[in-house]
Amino acid sequence: MVKNLKTGALSPIDFDELYKLLPVLENYDYNINQISFDPLVDSSDMKPDFWLKLAAMIETNYEDYDGFVVLHGSDTMAYSASVLSFLLENLNKPVVFTGSQLPLGVIRTDGRENFINAIEIAASQIDNTPVVPEVTVFFENTLFRGNRVSKFNAENFQAFISGNFPPLALAGVEMKYNHHLILKPNFKKLKVHHQLDNHVAILKLFPGISLNAIDAILSTTQLKAVILETFGSGNAPSDPEFISLLQKAIDRNIIIFNVTQCKGGHVEMGKYATSIGLQNIGVISGHDITTEAAMAKLMFLLGQGIPSEKVKEMLQKPMHGEMTVE
Repeated sequence: MVKNLKTGALSPIDFDELYKLLPVLENYDYNINQISFDPLVDSSDMKPDFWLKLAAMIETNYEDYDGFVVLHGSDTMAYSASVLSFLLENLNKPVVFTGSQLPLGVIRTDGRENFINAIEIAASQIDNTPVVPEVTVFFENTLFRGNRVSKFNAENFQAFISGNFPPLALAGVEMKYNHHLILKPNFKKLKVHHQLDNHVAILKLFPGISLNAIDAILSTTQLKAVILETFGSGNAPSDPEFISLLQKAIDRNIIIFNVTQCKGGHVEMGKYATSIGLQNIGVISGHDITTEAAMAKLMFLLGQGIPSEKVKEMLQKPMHGEMTVE
């Protein structure tokens, strides 16, 4: 966003004016082109249709560019980056999500540095091979794996956290890549998936949550899967009525995916007595996956139309670096 000189209001950037706003880009020996969505979409209005459209746009232009930078509002960026990591199978080029806490048209904006660094990362190669051939998020001098981040701060420039996976790169005087952490290219042909299934819900537990509220979510029409946000290392109330509600949902072939509410650490069902009940009825462990990546993975797997038992099996295995199974 930039400030309209006539009205003073913030409006979307005109990419034809990009080099006037960021003249430093002329110092790069890059061919930078832009594609804008019409109409532009606020990040709070993200929907599966938009993610599919974005994946298809990358597919259409994939052979023409060395990398892609996606300018995106920060509020739902972690969700979008997570979804794209599943939709873009055999990705061998960088797809870097970035944005800002302050709009580009504001004097103290963090958008300039984020944008410039994201472009450099998207174009970086060693021996004609992209340095970071995966979906990532760049924010405040840090490059994260896209399906490992969560937005945790609405005010600071350091808006994102990756509690269970180290940064892929840090931007200082030099761009320092952690090459051993970056996914390696497989040089296979890009395969873009065009189906997502959003019959998924998130059930965040809290002390004193009513059984009626839990039942209402589990009784949602056409529900196929629930992300159960539990305490600590995967713990939940041991109340028999609560466990019974989950059991009935599982008996209706609804997948229950256990994800910790903590920003760091992992689910370890059976470590404490309060998680044994979940384990016994067939709740699936999310290990150290984020809620955003759990949602993306479920929407993706359900969208492929594969049997429920196969979905449960694939939920417990990393597909694109989204989780670590110990």
